[in-house]
Amino acid sequence: MKRNYIAFALMVLMLVLSLQTMQARHHTVVISLDGFRWDYTQWYDTPFLDLLAERGVSSALIPSYPSKTFPNHYTLATGLYPDHHGIVANVFLDTSTGLSFSLGDTTQKLNPTYYGGEPIWNTAKKQGLRTAVFYWPGSDVCVGGSYPDVYYVYDQKPRLTFQERLDGVIAQLQLPDDKRPDLIMAYMEEPDGSGHNNGPHHKTTRRTIESLDSMLMAFYNRLQQLPNAADINLLMVSDHGMTWVAEGNNVCFAERLKPEWVIKVEGNLPAQIYTREGCADSVYQALQGLPHCRVWRKGEIPERLHYGTNSRVGDIVVDPDLGFYVQDKRAAEGGAHGFDPAMSDMHAMFRAVGPDFKHIEMPHFPNVDLYPLLCRILGIKPAACDGNINEVKAMLKEN
Repeated sequence: MKRNYIAFALMVLMLVLSLQTMQARHHTVVISLDGFRWDYTQWYDTPFLDLLAERGVSSALIPSYPSKTFPNHYTLATGLYPDHHGIVANVFLDTSTGLSFSLGDTTQKLNPTYYGGEPIWNTAKKQGLRTAVFYWPGSDVCVGGSYPDVYYVYDQKPRLTFQERLDGVIAQLQLPDDKRPDLIMAYMEEPDGSGHNNGPHHKTTRRTIESLDSMLMAFYNRLQQLPNAADINLLMVSDHGMTWVAEGNNVCFAERLKPEWVIKVEGNLPAQIYTREGCADSVYQALQGLPHCRVWRKGEIPERLHYGTNSRVGDIVVDPDLGFYVQDKRAAEGGAHGFDPAMSDMHAMFRAVGPDFKHIEMPHFPNVDLYPLLCRILGIKPAACDGNINEVKAMLKEN
């Protein structure tokens, strides 16, 4: 009799543990809206993002330096500063090969050599989770010998529309339990394009933002109709903000430099100057007094920017004031980013809602913290990173 009782008790315990395991499986969806300033929701009509703030976490992400798209999306994925994961700008010179990384050069953009660290889709996959990624920068690169379980090559045309990407997220969440991804990520190019072309305050930018918000509200309503809706975490993020550059706001510098001093100049926000051996001091001295700029030797970049130890960073970095380019070509008016992350214009939107998140308004936090946050809600062990879960765990129900 006693033996039967013990067997029955063990069976009940196993059933309870099994039910707890089933209940604990949450799916996480991360959607990035490129160039979405943290305060667009204060300027424009965004009922979807406002609803997420009412139901979950409202905050903003402080980008890493420089506040550009590729470095920061890969930072969001790895929890490493650009200086540590290797994508130090949208365009840069790899001094070890003499080749330039550029978003317009597919061969270089898809070369795994440039991508250090461990993106979240690899961390999850290594620990037995399934992943699906729609165009997140770096997701179509064979980093560490691996891709997400489902991914799309960004330069393969025709590219999925925004609606098709959202439809794809829903389709992934409708898969049978044994095929359904634990982590789904999707990237959208707007409102970055509208912000660049028109500036952050323009009516066209407003229309783009409000159209996106409406599309996402429809997506969220579909999400709520899924049988497993209560088990889905949804995070809305961005890589950087946007500011206004007036026509003619460019700082000319080329006439100060002798051609024999310089190998190459890459970018204009900041400008990375790669010098010939023994010429870095000459370039540095020649650029002293340059208006609207800070000129740094590579090893003297302020520590708070976590930048300057990587060999791909220029020997001299010229960092402009907010609203200026470092270039000799006359600046056209429009929107820009890449400036010092301390500038609130560069801060990016963050919302999170779902079974793992409280209803709370949080201070703006460094975007390196997203990676350990995702690892925590996915129940996996993070790889080495610069993020700190203690900075963001207050937003979690189980912290």
